[in-house]
Amino acid sequence: MRELHDFPGGLLLEPHKEVTDQKMSILHPLPERMFLPLQQHIGQPAEPAVQVGDRVLKGQIIARSSGYVSVPVHASTSGKITDIGNYPVPHPTISEAPCIVLEPDGNDAWFDIKPTEEYDRTEPAKLQELIRDCGIVGLGGAGFPAHVKLMEGIENAVDTLIINGVECEPHITCDDRLIQEKASYVVSGARMIRHAVQARHCVIAVEDDMQLAYDALAELVDDDLELVMVPTRYPAGGEKQLIRTLTGKDVPSDGLPIHIGIVIHNVATAAAVYRAVTRGEPIVSRYVTVAGRVDNPVNLQVLIGTPVEDCLATCGYRHSEDNKVIIGGPMMGLRVTSPNMPVIKTTNCIIIEKNAPAYPEMPCIRCGDCADVCPAELLPQQLYWFAKSADYDQAREYRLADCIECGCCAYVCPSRIPLVHYYRHAKAQIGLEQQRSHEADQARQRYTRKIAREKEEAAGKTGKTGAGADRDQDTRAAKQAYVEEALARTRTKRRDRPGPARQTEDSG
Repeated sequence: MRELHDFPGGLLLEPHKEVTDQKMSILHPLPERMFLPLQQHIGQPAEPAVQVGDRVLKGQIIARSSGYVSVPVHASTSGKITDIGNYPVPHPTISEAPCIVLEPDGNDAWFDIKPTEEYDRTEPAKLQELIRDCGIVGLGGAGFPAHVKLMEGIENAVDTLIINGVECEPHITCDDRLIQEKASYVVSGARMIRHAVQARHCVIAVEDDMQLAYDALAELVDDDLELVMVPTRYPAGGEKQLIRTLTGKDVPSDGLPIHIGIVIHNVATAAAVYRAVTRGEPIVSRYVTVAGRVDNPVNLQVLIGTPVEDCLATCGYRHSEDNKVIIGGPMMGLRVTSPNMPVIKTTNCIIIEKNAPAYPEMPCIRCGDCADVCPAELLPQQLYWFAKSADYDQAREYRLADCIECGCCAYVCPSRIPLVHYYRHAKAQIGLEQQRSHEADQARQRYTRKIAREKEEAAGKTGKTGAGADRDQDTRAAKQAYVEEALARTRTKRRDRPGPARQTEDSG
């Protein structure tokens, strides 16, 4: 028996799972239109590989990956591309993003896909390439491209592969139902991922309130896999929390599990890997829990790109202004005003809740409850002050990047401060600063290369070599070029400025 360890903080929450975890999932019908965002994952968005009017087959690539941390997007069914443009998407900071609109033809005809024979004899790098080409990302919610983790495993020694089946948020049972209905997919996919990363050990973990899922897996695991039940406590399914529970190890601050020899994937990701390897199928569908104020709470097998409102209608719900829609769980989910957005690869749950009166945010009373429940052992109160005052350097110093946005701190705050909102805003601003800094570095590098080329050309004209050119003269030339470029930009701005300033420039 594996020794289990405790993690700090956390909450005991009412599960509300008995409504959906005992029902068979329902195959959702084809919608009239599907909206496929170019970015359904962490990293760079995919780039369209089709045009409006093109006819495509199910599983065909319609958008190609645009970099290493990127994956392609595939047609969820056969049909016609009717538009490529901005549409509503489930995202915490933007309301619309580029999407490919697909109108199904009703045939659901597959593209020419091929399985991989004898995966255990296939080179790990080949499996990693196949998983990338099938657009597989982390289906537990983060959406990190799966092939990147697999490549890390190929390049580093992996001691333990963890397959995460711990659904710690209330209401969500999509992984529970997936395991109960397709346990063989999960077990076989775990073995395939283990081969891809060459892990010494492989552990499949579920919560201790998922007895039926545990029993389904127990019938299939052998000595090569370890099946473990972990205590039900939120957020036990968090990556760092589960690693600590199962191994007693802590992922370093700003570090990754691979830095301590661990790779972790969701059970739905393992099932997707099984389908990719044995059938050649890319990710075109997923299990989604629909719960809350609907007539028939249930898990749906939904094609990616299906509108959320269609899923709700299947469960007997019509949108009302008296209710709010949550994409994801009640603790970490995205609250939206309208369900006119698509199910994407990371959509695991849709919850309908009654609109409650908005309570005003009160001043912090420094009670310390937020620190007591923080599973990352942070100081939420301090991070709140730094985020609110835009002191992002101090926020970084206090490990803002280690915040998993679980919402435990906001849940217990007696002043009803939306702490996670402040943390997300601060993270977004830090990201923008880093992007601007990166762009400035690239501009400096381009300018340095330009000066170097000009010096080489000047040296060539005078018969001098770069080594023989006078350094002081080079410095003066560089400074003069910089001044001239700045003056040129200023003259351009003045020339484009309307009104008297423009007339003065022209008259001069």
